[in-house]
Amino acid sequence: MAVLNIRVDDRVRDQLKDLAENQGVSLSEYVRDLLMEAVVPVYEEEAKHGDEPPAESMRVADRQMLSLLHRILARVLPEDANDVDGDLDYQLMRAKILEEGFTGEYWYETAGFSTELSKRDCGRVKDILDMFRICTFSIDHLCKGGVELDDQLAYELQFMGFDHNDALEGHMASYVEFLMRDGERWTELQPQIKSNDDGNSHSPMLDTYMRMLAEYRRIMDARKRGFSRLDYLLSEEELIRIREARIRPSNRRATEG
Repeated sequence: MAVLNIRVDDRVRDQLKDLAENQGVSLSEYVRDLLMEAVVPVYEEEAKHGDEPPAESMRVADRQMLSLLHRILARVLPEDANDVDGDLDYQLMRAKILEEGFTGEYWYETAGFSTELSKRDCGRVKDILDMFRICTFSIDHLCKGGVELDDQLAYELQFMGFDHNDALEGHMASYVEFLMRDGERWTELQPQIKSNDDGNSHSPMLDTYMRMLAEYRRIMDARKRGFSRLDYLLSEEELIRIREARIRPSNRRATEG
């Protein structure tokens, strides 16, 4: 076990000693517990998705910059302005909040802003879309080749969107809409989104998609690298494996039993 030597004032040592005696432990144990509390959290709280919480404090430089921007906007807004930027008085009011340091009103600066969707979750969304894109191309290719696929298989390998009632999935759904805003990427999935209430699954789907994605990665990892578009298409057996991954392993065993 590592030894950590620290220097404190005699007054601080005496106070710590008194606190330790009140707890019925040694001074060393008491200080060690304080350190453990500081560096080893019992749990890591996940980011809460939704509106970005207001800052409890801001640097003076940030307040100056934001205040100046509000004052500039106040002067350039048309006299009959009535949109999200408000009017001259509204912008000057926001500038005053920053200049006076009214922290209880800082929420004006973050109102309408969402908590960040992490880079990891953004990557997950793109990977999920790519997986369903390949599944869609594969099903189309097999059908054109005369392979008769189960209608249920094709249905369960559609992208059904995300649950808009879930904070994280709702944020992911907004990201999907943003990614498809120009109508140039993942176009083959747009009819699926449209037919599934514009991408609102009405039930949590992320866990299901992640199981399917794990199986899809296993399939792709076992392949040799290809150069043709057709090299990335999936066989009927591989499609079935991805479809089966929708079901939790514990439920699969219960069904098989």
